[in-house]
Formats: sequence, C-alpha cells, structure tokens
Amino acid sequence: MNLLEVNHLSRRYGDFIAVDDISFSLQAGELLALIGPNGAGKSTTFNMIGGQLPVTSGSILLDGESIVDLPARRIWKKGVGRTFQIAATFNSFTVLQNIQNALLSYRRRTFCIWQAADRLYRQDACALLEQVGMLAQADRPCSELAYGDIKRVELAMALASEPRLLLMDEPTAGMAPGERQALMALTRDIAQARNTGVLFTEHSMDVVFGFADRILVLARGQLIAQGTAQAIRDDPKVRQVYFGTGPSLQGDSDSNAPQPFSPGQRACTGATQS
Repeated sequence: MNLLEVNHLSRRYGDFIAVDDISFSLQAGELLALIGPNGAGKSTTFNMIGGQLPVTSGSILLDGESIVDLPARRIWKKGVGRTFQIAATFNSFTVLQNIQNALLSYRRRTFCIWQAADRLYRQDACALLEQVGMLAQADRPCSELAYGDIKRVELAMALASEPRLLLMDEPTAGMAPGERQALMALTRDIAQARNTGVLFTEHSMDVVFGFADRILVLARGQLIAQGTAQAIRDDPKVRQVYFGTGPSLQGDSDSNAPQPFSPGQRACTGATQS
C-alpha cells in the first residue's frame, strides 16, 4: 500500500479551477518533487493535503485512511508534518527550546509553564538536533543563526511529531547552492532512515533533479507529467510548458556543502527526561 494516495483531487474558486483532477501516489521513504510555474497549483495542493484548504472534489488517503475534511491539527496528529517556505521558528528561544516546544505540543504538555517545560524532553530534543547537525548550537538563540541553520532547526521541529509524511514547501528557498545540497542530502538520509515519505515543492532544478526519486509537473492546475528525472527531462510537453525549449534541464550544481557540525554537550547534559 502507498503511504499517500491522491485521486482526482480538485479545488475550485467559483469558476476558477486552481487544481484540476490530479492523481498521484507516494511511497514511504520516497522523495517526490512537485514542480511547476508560479500559479500552477502547487501550494493549493499542499494546503489541501495538510488540511489548510478544503477539497472541492477527490480523495486523499494516508495509509488507506481518508484525511479529507479533517482539520489541519488532526492531520498533523495522524502523521503529516510540514515545513514552510519562510521558516517558522521562535527567534527569542534557543535552538533547544524550539525543539522542546515542538515536542511539548505534540505530546500535549503545553499546559506546563516554561520554567518546568524547560526541563522536559531535553534528551529527545538533543537527539533530534544531532540528527540535523545542530547539536553544537543548541544553546544559541535562533535569532543569531544563519538562514541555512534555521532551516535545519525547522526540519528538527517537524520531525518532533514523528511524521510518516513530510510536506516541505520550497525547503531550500533563499539558500546558497552548497546549503541547498546539504539540506536535501540530510532530508534524504533522514527520510530513508525513518521510512518517511517526503513531498516537496522546489524551484531549484539542481535540488529537484539531484534528490527527487520521482517528479510531478503541474501547469495551470493540471498534472502534465510525472516520472523519473530523466523522463521529465525528456518530456517535450514539460520542456514547452515549464522549462522552455532549451537543450539542458540539468540544473546547476555545487559541491561546497557545509561540513558536519561537531556535537556540543553543554545544553544536553545533566537534564531530566519526561
């Protein structure tokens, strides 16, 4: 069984059809890219899957269970995590506190005042930070971080809910080529280790062709192509509608990825666990 099944999904605004009868599937551990020009319907599709927008028609199945018409929080609790184009972190909190806050929310401990909450789930939070290469910066306020590091913190926050499906809306927007490559390599490794399916939108073609197992192409709300990177490169309709008619769809490349962070210990020792 596929992790995610989308069948004949549509979203209308009066006479305007934002998403027009699209169908696709996603397997656990797979990275699936959703691309297309601005206004193609990518964000609308994401928001219907995540529960931020109602579905006009069609079905969305998560592990065979319908999530259509469920509120966003219930979909999140069922195992659908999300990151956003503009990273959403608490700038005045430390990196560690941001992850603790995500864990407190998922585990329904938000009634705690912060003085007590500051001691909860520290080891779990540190484990997540180690996964994303941010343990050495656990004590730093998010306001002091470089943008690429903020994206790593946001990824750890999304992983705090133990998602089976992760929706990533332009995860590398605003990042340098090396940062893009490093973040997506990390995402791929985590997805495979956790057996988490990842659906992501992206405008950087080096990311799409370098990391997606399969690619979906939307244009004017319609799914015009889907397949492997090579199949999408060779598809004449994709070239015409999305890429133009240029000879190369390889995207740029950059091997200057940041080096792994060395683990820090101060924030993650001598803490109580709950």
